[in-house]
Amino acid sequence: MPRADFDVEAAVPAVHAICEAVRTRGLDAIREFGEKFDGVTVDEIRVPAADIAAALTELDPAIRAALEESIRRLRATCANELEQDAVTDLGPGARVTHRKVPVDRVGLYVPGGLAPLVSSVLMNVVPAQTAGVGSIALSSPPQKEFGGSVHPTILAACALLGVEEVYAVGGAQAIAMFAYGVGPCAKVDLVTGPGNIYTVTAKRLLKGQVGIDSEAGPTEIAILADDTADAAYVAADLISQAEHDPLAASVLVTPSERLAGEVEAELDKQVSVTRHVERIRTSLSGPQSGIVLVDDLEQGLDVVNAYAAEHLEIHTEDASAWAARVRNAGAIFVGQYAPVSLGDYCAGSNHVLPTAGCACHSSGLSVRAFTKSVHVVDYSRDALEAVAGHVVTLANAEDLPGHGAAVSVRFER
Repeated sequence: MPRADFDVEAAVPAVHAICEAVRTRGLDAIREFGEKFDGVTVDEIRVPAADIAAALTELDPAIRAALEESIRRLRATCANELEQDAVTDLGPGARVTHRKVPVDRVGLYVPGGLAPLVSSVLMNVVPAQTAGVGSIALSSPPQKEFGGSVHPTILAACALLGVEEVYAVGGAQAIAMFAYGVGPCAKVDLVTGPGNIYTVTAKRLLKGQVGIDSEAGPTEIAILADDTADAAYVAADLISQAEHDPLAASVLVTPSERLAGEVEAELDKQVSVTRHVERIRTSLSGPQSGIVLVDDLEQGLDVVNAYAAEHLEIHTEDASAWAARVRNAGAIFVGQYAPVSLGDYCAGSNHVLPTAGCACHSSGLSVRAFTKSVHVVDYSRDALEAVAGHVVTLANAEDLPGHGAAVSVRFER
C-alpha cells in the first residue's frame, strides 16, 4: 500500500541552507525568507500584544464558543494524562523516585498555508500548559492578506489560551528561529506542531540542537468497514482528509464489494459539490489513496495494522470489539458517529498524530510529550553497603574498576 511521495531527503539541501542562514544572519535571513516564501515584508516578527487582544475582541462569537468548548474538552483529557511521581522503596533507606518534570520552554508551530489551522493552536498549547511548561512561544506564517501578521483567528486562539509570545514566521525558518534563538525569540528546548515538507525537514536537521515531537507528513485516513457501513458517511470521511492536501491519503479497507461500489458512487457525487474540488480529486486519485478489498474483516484488521494509519475509523458491526484489536494507529474512531473531524476539533483527543506508518512505534502529541523523566536516587549508607559487593563485581566484569572504587572508598574508613 503505497504512500504519498514525501521525500524529506530531497528537501535537505534547500532546508539546510535556510537553517544555516538563520543561524548565521538571524533576523535579516528570516525577513528575506518571509519575502521570498510568503510574499510579505515583516519588520517586527513578534506580533504586538495589542494585536493579539484585538483579534479576540473581533472574533466571531460562534467561533469563540466552539474554541472554548474544544479547549474545555481537551483540558479535561489532558488533566487525566498527568503522571504522578512513582516512588519505589527497594529496602530500608533505598529509594528511587521516577519524577516527571515539564520542559522549561517550547516553541509551537502552527501551519497557515493552505488553511489557517487554528485547531492546531489548541492541540499544541493545551497539553503544554497542562504539563506545566513555563514558557511558550508560538509561530505561524505571516499572511499577506493581514498585513504580514499571523492569521487573526490563530491570534484569537492564542489570546483565549493566554499565549502572549507569537511570531509571524513560517516554514523552516521558524523551526531554525526556535532552535537557535534569534532576535526577540529566545532558544527553546522543544519544538512541536505539524507543517509542510520544509518544516518537517528542518525538524530532522535540527533534532539534537532542539527536541522535536515527530516528523509528521501528509495527513491520512484509513477506514475498516463492512456491509453495515453507511456509504455516504464513509465517502464524506474520506473526503474530509483529502481536503487537507493533494498528498493526503484516503484508504477504505473492506470485504464488501457492494460497499466499495456504493462508496465510489458517493465520492463522485460528494466531491463535485465540495469547495476544494481540485485538491480533493488530486488526493483521491493519487497512489496513496484507494479502496482495498479483503477476504474478510480478519484480513482487513491485518491490513490496517500493517498500514498504521494516522487516523483509523471502524465502521463495522461490533465496532468496539474490532477497535480493541487494533495495535497500530495514531487515533482510533469507533463507529459511525465518531468521524475524524470530531477528533480534529472537539472530541477532547489530540489531532497531532504520527503519519507515514510511524504509528507502529510512535504516539500522538500529549501531555507526556512536554515532560521528561528524571530518576532521583536516594540511598543511605546501610542501603549502599547492602549492594556494594554487587556493584564492585559488575564494575570489574566491565573492566571499570574506578566504578567499583567509587563505592568501596565509602567503607574503607
